[in-house]
Amino acid sequence: MKAIISLFIPLTLLMTTACNNTKQSHQTTYKTTGTIERLDPALETILDTNTTIEIIAEGFIWSEGPLWVEREQMLLFSDVPANTIYKWTQKNGTEVYLQPSGYTGTEPSQSKEPGSNGLLLDGNGNLVLCQHGDRQMGRMEAPLDKPAATFASLADDYNGMRFNSPNDAVFNTSGELFFTDPPYGLPTQNDEDPTKEIPFNGVYKVKQNGDVVLLTDNITRPNGIAFFPGEQTLLIANSDPNAADWYLLKIDGDTPAKPSLFYSATGEREGLKGLPDGLKITKKGTVFASGPGGVWIFNRNGKVLGKIKLEDAASNIALSADEKTLYITNHQQVLRVTLTSAP
Repeated sequence: MKAIISLFIPLTLLMTTACNNTKQSHQTTYKTTGTIERLDPALETILDTNTTIEIIAEGFIWSEGPLWVEREQMLLFSDVPANTIYKWTQKNGTEVYLQPSGYTGTEPSQSKEPGSNGLLLDGNGNLVLCQHGDRQMGRMEAPLDKPAATFASLADDYNGMRFNSPNDAVFNTSGELFFTDPPYGLPTQNDEDPTKEIPFNGVYKVKQNGDVVLLTDNITRPNGIAFFPGEQTLLIANSDPNAADWYLLKIDGDTPAKPSLFYSATGEREGLKGLPDGLKITKKGTVFASGPGGVWIFNRNGKVLGKIKLEDAASNIALSADEKTLYITNHQQVLRVTLTSAP
């Protein structure tokens, strides 16, 4: 989703931010924010309405793409305008993990959001990044515990045309990569950008042999993406203010499909910050989706069970390995919420 603050940030401020974040994370108690709204009794089995929403890190430009790495007991997340990935641990708080993260060119980037966005692990435990500035899906060619800004391209074009700016992604158990490609990493962040080569904003699959398949070009601003259990259906967020919706996309091999509506929040966003953006789906099919006003919680049939209501725009979600902890990138902050049980 678009950042709403300028890219420019002095080096001294970045250094101060990192120090402040580390200091914050050493505290035994954290500042809190937001409220939880129950809209259906089923929420009680997922989230206690009295649960606190902790601010575990803050001071970023636009935080995105959180990823819990169980083996390292760390949360990684992108600051897209700063072209940086941060690492948070309970022990050490916030530290710079990788820089640059999404744009590796030698000339200054013209993009307001050149960094990495969505982050995920492949089947071998390698870090895979949606790289706005380099306009590709990339894999870090270094171990997780010794990060380095060296990347291999997993996909960077469709039919010879460069991608816009890969935004969010998910693997299936067969190792195929699915990702969304809106224009938010382009200099003007819109479809009229002169550097845009593909005339639409697509959802793609990268096959194991590296071939890129277009699954749909019928979602105006495809953003967050995740599989429902069984991996037959994708849920895709649309961060278009005129169609603030979530869509279902049935997967049938390499055959393009027409998305169907899962839920529309277009008429429910007045006065609220944020749009449908990053999302995660649990092993049982519960959906946590950033959207207008915070995080929306759905059952797999599209019924809204409740919301985590936040003042600033939520951009994306991560779940711990046991699915009992929720992490939320929330504009300049990163939040943590303890769930009642694995939902």
